[in-house]
Amino acid sequence: MVERAQRGDLDAFASIAFELSDRLMGLAHRILRDHGAAEEALQVALLRIWKDLPSLREPDAVDAWAARILVRACQDSLRHTRRSGRVLQLLPQEGHVEDPSAGFGERQELERAFGTLSADHRAVVVLHYYRDLSLADIAGTLDIPIGTVRSRLHYARRALRVALEAEAAPTITEVRAR
Repeated sequence: MVERAQRGDLDAFASIAFELSDRLMGLAHRILRDHGAAEEALQVALLRIWKDLPSLREPDAVDAWAARILVRACQDSLRHTRRSGRVLQLLPQEGHVEDPSAGFGERQELERAFGTLSADHRAVVVLHYYRDLSLADIAGTLDIPIGTVRSRLHYARRALRVALEAEAAPTITEVRAR
């Protein structure tokens, strides 16, 4: 299918795009934390995939290659968002919860902490914890050394921990009220 799409077969590409879209949309949504921005990044990525598909050397690696293109589109989107000052939206919690308000505060704190991460750190965290990729697979997907993956994951965890601890620290007015 990939080889047919590389030769310009639009139907073959449509099948590949349809097959990849759900996974790529989930990845973009996790990185960008905004449905509209994720849709835009997916569209940009699909256009880049179509344009660059003839240069793909290993048709079997289309998933990792497409994910790399999508992560770059997400990074571009985050850079644009930071420049334009657009506000990121909270994601609804996935799965069934008995009490809809249970854990909202923690999710909100985690969301704010996640928003402080750079695009590179977000990508590694999402690929590792949400896509369950190994460090070697993340390195292959992002086309970076495994040591860089380890480093980004380490610094992302540390930044999340610092942000969450700062969020949990009592403010001066809270201390005075006690």
